[in-house]
Amino acid sequence: MRIRLVAATATAASTLAVLAAVPAHATEYRSALKIKGVQYDAPGRDSNSCTTGNTDEEYLTIKNYSSSTTVNLKGYVVKDKAGNKFTFSRNHYLQPGDYVKLRGGHGTDSDRNNVVYRNNCNFIWNNDKDTIYLYKPSGGGADSHAYTKSGNDPDGNGYITFHG
Repeated sequence: MRIRLVAATATAASTLAVLAAVPAHATEYRSALKIKGVQYDAPGRDSNSCTTGNTDEEYLTIKNYSSSTTVNLKGYVVKDKAGNKFTFSRNHYLQPGDYVKLRGGHGTDSDRNNVVYRNNCNFIWNNDKDTIYLYKPSGGGADSHAYTKSGNDPDGNGYITFHG
């Protein structure tokens, strides 16, 4: 009996050690809105020129995962680890299952095309690693994800999916 108890204790301890060694990349919040994915590295050579750059090819996809509730994005805030932020200042309604792509650069926001532009030609996401935060208008957390290029983007295409 004593040998089984020691073996069971050793197995449990090693399982906990393995779980503790796995880094947590996401904080789970009770929110209908989640970060579906991020194109953190725009295709091609990075250029933040407002006229010829490719910051509009860097985007964050936010999806309404509710099956019955429409969510207005007005007042939601997206931030990175360095504190760069974007606040949705206009009404933009996401029906259940709908999504929006928050793009860099300048453009025309469109409910029909599911796009909102940050109206800023600087890149927000780091190409090697970063943390993305989505906050509710109340200031409470809606979703967050940390990523590293080497750990989360095995095919190297610059896009990471967080919620399918």
